[in-house]
Amino acid sequence: MNAHDWLLNLPMIDFDSACKVIEVSFSQGTRKDFFRNPTLQPFEKGDLIAVEGVSGFDLGEVSLTGEIVRLQMKKRNAKEDNPEMKKVLRRATDRDIEIWKQNKAREPEAVIRSRAIAKQLKLDMKISQVEMQADGRKATFFYIADGRVDFRELIKVYAAEFKVKVEMRQIGARQEAGKVGGIGSCGRELCCSTWLTDFKSVNTAAARYQNLSINQTKLSGQCGRLKCCLNYELDTYLDALQHFPDNCDVIQVAKGNAFLIKKDIFKNLMWYTLPDSNKQYPLTIERVQKIKTLNRQGITPDELEPVDVSGKQKEAEPETVELVGQISLRTLEKAEKKKKQQQQQQRQQRPQQRQGGQPQQGGGQQGQQRRQQGGQQQRGQQQGGQQQRGQQGGQGHKGQQQKGQQGGQQQGQGNRNPQRPNNPNRNQGNRQQGQGNQQRPNNPNTGTGKQES
Repeated sequence: MNAHDWLLNLPMIDFDSACKVIEVSFSQGTRKDFFRNPTLQPFEKGDLIAVEGVSGFDLGEVSLTGEIVRLQMKKRNAKEDNPEMKKVLRRATDRDIEIWKQNKAREPEAVIRSRAIAKQLKLDMKISQVEMQADGRKATFFYIADGRVDFRELIKVYAAEFKVKVEMRQIGARQEAGKVGGIGSCGRELCCSTWLTDFKSVNTAAARYQNLSINQTKLSGQCGRLKCCLNYELDTYLDALQHFPDNCDVIQVAKGNAFLIKKDIFKNLMWYTLPDSNKQYPLTIERVQKIKTLNRQGITPDELEPVDVSGKQKEAEPETVELVGQISLRTLEKAEKKKKQQQQQQRQQRPQQRQGGQPQQGGGQQGQQRRQQGGQQQRGQQQGGQQQRGQQGGQGHKGQQQKGQQGGQQQGQGNRNPQRPNNPNRNQGNRQQGQGNQQRPNNPNTGTGKQES
C-alpha cells in the first residue's frame, strides 16, 4: 500500500502551480484519503498531522506529497478542485497524540462487544474491524456479509453502547485479509496488504489454462478465496495457447481414440492417452495437425509417433580443471570407487597366496617337530655334561660348555620361527650337533670323572 515518491528530490520551479493536496494514511496504511493543504507550512512523508473529521478532528500520517499525488488522484478518479475535500488543520501536538492513543486502545474491546451484540440480534454478519476516530466521536465498523443486512436496529444499539457516531461499511473477504495481513505461501507478505488495491474476480478457468490441479486447499489464499496471483500469468498463457490447434481434444488412430490430457506451452507438446492404457504420449503440434487432417480424409494412422522426452543429455566434463575451487562431488565419487576396486583386488589375491604356500607350511611343520626332538635330547645331554664339568673343573670343559650353550641358543633361535620354509642345510647341522652330543659320554675324561665321584 506504499508508493515511492520518485519526484521528491527534484527542485520546484513554480510554487504557485505546485500540488497543494497531500495523501494521508490511517491505521497503518489500511485506509488512505486526500486532504487539501491551505497552510503555507510544508509537510514531509511520515509527519503526524491533524485533519478534519466528522464533527471533530482525526490524526493521520503523511504518505505522499508533491506532484506524485496528482498521479494517485488520477488513478482513483479524484479531482483536485473538489470543494468537498477536507482540509489539513495543523501539525499533531502532544495532546492530540495522547487522545489518539487512548481511543485506539478501545478498538479491541469494541470488536468483541460488537460481535456479541450482532449475535444477540441474530444477524448474518461478521464484524471484522472497528476504527475509532482520533477524538473518539466517531467509530467505523467494517463487516463481512454474503448478502444485504438490515442493521438499523444494530446502529442504535452501537450508538447507545459506545457513545459514538456509528458508520457501517461492508468489505469483502479479500479486503479483510489485507487489513489483517500475513505471509503467503510464496514466503512474502500478502499482496492485498502491500500493493494490490484493485481486486479482480478469479475463477477456476485461470487454473485450467495454466495446467494447475484443481485443489481447493492449494489454490485458495488466507481469505478463503482463490489466490489473486492466478491472474498474474494468465495473459501469458492465453497468448501462448493461440499457437495450439483447436478441436483436437480427440484424434483417431489404429488403436482407438486418443484423448487430450494437457498442453505444455514451454515445450510445445500435447499429451494424449489411449483407452487401452494409462500411459501418456507427448505429441508435437505438427504431428497433431497431420493426424487431424488424415482423420478428416477418413484415414487413421497406425501409431501416434510420440516424442521421446525421457532422454537427458549428459553434461560434458571438462578435460582440464582449474586448481582453485573446482572440486566437485563427482571427482570424490571416482576416488572412492578406485579405492573400493583396489581393496577388492587385494582381497581376491590373498586366498590365492594362501593356497600356493600350503606345502611350504607342511615342510616347516615337519622341520619344527624334528627341531623339538633334537632340542630335548640336547638338553638332557647338556645337563649330564654340566655335572661332569662341575666335578672336574677343567678349563677345556668350560670351553665345551660355552660351545654347548651357544649351540643351544642357535637352536632356540631357529625354533622361534616355525613358519619359515624347510631349509635342508639347517636340518643337517642340527643332526650333526645331535650326533656330537651323543658321543660326549664316550669321552675318557668324562668317564674318569664318574669313577672318582
